[in-house]
Amino acid sequence: MKILNYTLVSLLAVSLLSCKKDGKTTETGKDSVIAKKDSAVVPEIYKEYYGIYTGDFAGKEMISSEDGEQYEDFVNKKISLKINRITKDSVYGQSIVNGNQRPFRGIFNESMKSFVLDEPGNDKTDGRFEIKLSGDSITGKWNAFNKTAVKSPLKTIKLSKKEFVYNPNFMLDQDSDLVDWSNPKDFVEKYTDEETGKTESYKTSKNRMASEAIFKLNASKQKLTEKELKNLRKLDLEIIKNSVFARHGYSFKKETYRYFFEQTDWYIPVSNNVDKELSPMEKDNVALLNRFIKYAEDKYDSFGR
Repeated sequence: MKILNYTLVSLLAVSLLSCKKDGKTTETGKDSVIAKKDSAVVPEIYKEYYGIYTGDFAGKEMISSEDGEQYEDFVNKKISLKINRITKDSVYGQSIVNGNQRPFRGIFNESMKSFVLDEPGNDKTDGRFEIKLSGDSITGKWNAFNKTAVKSPLKTIKLSKKEFVYNPNFMLDQDSDLVDWSNPKDFVEKYTDEETGKTESYKTSKNRMASEAIFKLNASKQKLTEKELKNLRKLDLEIIKNSVFARHGYSFKKETYRYFFEQTDWYIPVSNNVDKELSPMEKDNVALLNRFIKYAEDKYDSFGR
């Protein structure tokens, strides 16, 4: 009798364990079905509007003059909006400006051909795009969520649809301005009066200037040598190096580099990290340029603007 009871208990235990195991499996299966349902591909629509729209991002900012006075003026920057996906309920994409790449999500009104797109809001530079499509152009405005955290909380937008293409032949235009206007440096100069012979000192502001070398050396097409680089100015080396990144669509944080490449019609900022896109030769050239940049000197001069 005891043996029978022990057998019944054992069978019951096995049964319970089996039920628990089966129950767990069933629950997992249920979760799996729900996951598949949740991750079901939502149909995409209006694919003809996908792509990169790039152009002017302008707003009023307070500017400091050379004598330290503040005044308000329009500052125009270059922005790219990448529309990656449109569904019935949502629009997904990214904004790229000043080296800052932010995702956005919003809605599309087909009858108005308009978008309302919100950046996440957890960065002080985030805001809302209210824009309208007209053919391959986009116009509208951007409003910062935090009005006090940015220099220009309201900006106007005027963009054109462009296809980004990497081309190792891209170079700065021959008529490009070679002056770095973003980083003036103060120097003390001496002046001697011819009549009195008296020498006086005065302070003057000068800017870095690149040389014609930036139109000749292409770090995306040729293996650079130390001989070619050893006598170049620091700004020359920086431009030759950053031309590599510009060709791959890198969005520069530094105003100096943005200024040089925004003078071209080929530069389209599409990412804040293009390191993986560089060819082995480009990587070697960048490493060599960095070595020379570390010890190079700049050429400064006075300019009117």
